[in-house]
Amino acid sequence: QVQLRQSGGQSVQTGDSLRLFCTAPGRTWPHYAMGWFRQVPGKDREFVGAINWGAGNTGLADSVKDRFSISRNRAENTGYLHMNNLQPEDTAVYYCAAGSGFPRGWNDADAYRMWGQGTLVTVSS
Repeated sequence: QVQLRQSGGQSVQTGDSLRLFCTAPGRTWPHYAMGWFRQVPGKDREFVGAINWGAGNTGLADSVKDRFSISRNRAENTGYLHMNNLQPEDTAVYYCAAGSGFPRGWNDADAYRMWGQGTLVTVSS
């Protein structure tokens, strides 16, 4: 069940930048953290990064940490995935998620309790 709302995905060229948005409609952010994942057809969902909604500290996957960042605007109840220098291998459906308990770390998709509907990012060479 989709409980978070996402936007921002589109087709871009190699080297472009893009910002994805995630919000919880009609409510304040409901959990401790916001995570971002991406998925390519036929592959497992891949952790991109996460942010502690209250404190603002983040963690990013090694594959994107030099190009991507995560932020949130608590007043607007919106989280963001900032993507720079996009490459064709970044093409995927990107999902945001919310969760509060992470005994195996932020990169554990099973720990998240709410998910967005996904938004497609296509990077062309």
